[in-house]
Amino acid sequence: PKVLVPVCGRPMIRYVIDAVHAVGIKRILVVVGFRADLVRRELADQPGLEFVVQSEQLGTGHAVKMCEDRLEGHEGPVLVLAGDSPMVQVSSLRSLLAEFSARLRACLLGTGTKDNPTGLGRIVRDKKGEFAAIVEEKDATPEQRAIKEVNLSTYVFRPDALLSSLRQLTANNAQGEYYLTDSPSVLKADGQRVDALCVLQPIEALSINTKEELAIVEAEMEKIKAKKRAKASGSSGRLGTKTAKSAKPKSGIRKKSK
Repeated sequence: PKVLVPVCGRPMIRYVIDAVHAVGIKRILVVVGFRADLVRRELADQPGLEFVVQSEQLGTGHAVKMCEDRLEGHEGPVLVLAGDSPMVQVSSLRSLLAEFSARLRACLLGTGTKDNPTGLGRIVRDKKGEFAAIVEEKDATPEQRAIKEVNLSTYVFRPDALLSSLRQLTANNAQGEYYLTDSPSVLKADGQRVDALCVLQPIEALSINTKEELAIVEAEMEKIKAKKRAKASGSSGRLGTKTAKSAKPKSGIRKKSK
């Protein structure tokens, strides 16, 4: 499975789970499908995980739909992330959750900007600058394709709104799949408030679909680690204490599992 491809020596999904734990979320639903046994085995040591099986891969909306029973009766925001996004930043998630709590809304998308947004859904805003829609590249006009604010599969939903939107998703598209990207539009059509907060950092827009992209992500991750080590070393120096250096993890650039 792609989520188990190592990034700087660790399966990429572990970075996502670390970030979720860091913002104080204790209950995590992990949707598994192809070779679910491998994912379960890898994450066996992680607290608070509940595995949900998606026996048929029918899209992102379908994956979240598999969690309906687990979400019934849930109170509080529901954060939805992709398991193959190891560059997710804790600071971005904190900002997103804080903004969601500050104002009553059905859904808040975490978006970012990318100089080359090829392949990503564009965030279309109205004249007031408010969220209007996610438009996939294949459906976008030339003007919309020029938009650099993109959807990065980071959402916060009110639980009842999420469940309502999931029940209204259809697979009336060329791929015959259910897309979570349709949920915000479904909610807006129902008259509910949906916003997009452009809070995600450029590094969070880095995707991993090739060995070259993996190498780029690993290089960026090493930069972040180096900055943290330098900051820790500087703080320790002022306090007159020594900082123990941890062994540098090995980078494993391997072919992506499908």
